[in-house]
Amino acid sequence: MNIQKITSIAAGVAALLLGSACTQEQQNKIGRSIQNWTGTNGVLEVYAGDKVARRFLKIDKISTALGTDDGMPRAYRYGYGVLDENLNMQVDAGEKKVYFEISDYTNSVFFESPR
Repeated sequence: MNIQKITSIAAGVAALLLGSACTQEQQNKIGRSIQNWTGTNGVLEVYAGDKVARRFLKIDKISTALGTDDGMPRAYRYGYGVLDENLNMQVDAGEKKVYFEISDYTNSVFFESPR
């Protein structure tokens, strides 16, 4: 075996050991940071009862607000996305990217766009 192959195998084993030593929450954080770094084409739907009231498209990530002084997570999330005003799952002329905030208690679903 050449040195490059041995180094590659050693790096792979180290990554596996490191990943298995992390708690599930730490693994989730790593996964989210990788996903945020690579970007997603997310969709956020906000419901009023059983009806979609608002939809945001082309979201790259939703972040948890942190307190300025204590750094503790706040009870809302925020991000940027295109407001789908006519709820047709497409970015139409005139629909713009906006800032949004949603409470932890908001009836919503965030998912990767199927389109």
